[in-house]
Amino acid sequence: MQEIKVKTSSREELKDITSEVKRAVNESGVEDGIVVLYVPHTTAGVTINESADPDVATDIIGQLENIAPRDKGYRHREGNADAHIKSSLIGNTARIFVENGNLRLGTWQGVFFAEFDGPRSRKVWLKAG
Repeated sequence: MQEIKVKTSSREELKDITSEVKRAVNESGVEDGIVVLYVPHTTAGVTINESADPDVATDIIGQLENIAPRDKGYRHREGNADAHIKSSLIGNTARIFVENGNLRLGTWQGVFFAEFDGPRSRKVWLKAG
């Protein structure tokens, strides 16, 4: 298992980690198989979506804010209940096929770390096999 360190710079962001995932897969030596990504945080996640246009990430963050606004009078006392909800909606795992040592992503796809309670230093665990 490998660990990718992620440093976020704002409370909410989708940070493209595709190059870090590619590097970890190359270091693993796996030629054909699957890579599994897991985010061990309750206020963050991982997702695969369009990476060519940064407005897509902005739109996703904006719509998640509409679904789970920050100040909605939640019971959770830490003040980050919206981050927990957004993390649950995005999810904390992703799986990608590896073929000939390369990630089998679609033409426009990238891998994003989803931060909902930053800025923080985070991690993504990766297992390729």
